[in-house]
Amino acid sequence: MAARDWFDDASVFVVDVPLACCALETQAAAGDRAGVDASSIPPGAKLVVTLSGTLTAPVVPAIMDTLDRLPAERTVVAFGACACVGGPYWDSYSVLAGAESLVRVDHFIAGCPPPPEALTSYLEGIRRDVAQA
Repeated sequence: MAARDWFDDASVFVVDVPLACCALETQAAAGDRAGVDASSIPPGAKLVVTLSGTLTAPVVPAIMDTLDRLPAERTVVAFGACACVGGPYWDSYSVLAGAESLVRVDHFIAGCPPPPEALTSYLEGIRRDVAQA
């Protein structure tokens, strides 16, 4: 599983779980950042997991498998209206009413879709917190 060293300084690593449309925005935010194996994240670095897109019942096992393979000390971000609250599909039989019905979410970035800069801005705040710690 790949994690991106977001600032190329080993302070913040991002694992994106791309589920639907909003994944295009997280990928745009990531640009050409190279992925590294998530198991090689150094101690002291912050791990951020983005859930971007519509969460449906059929993909829950894959999402949980991904989360289970990552360290428990992580920040989970729901990126986009669907990941936050189910989006326009909230009343569909297979759509979860947001990521929080599946896992504890630390931060919500709303929008349909939110701009790539919204993710980058949030990650810059995390980077500042890491630097101050």
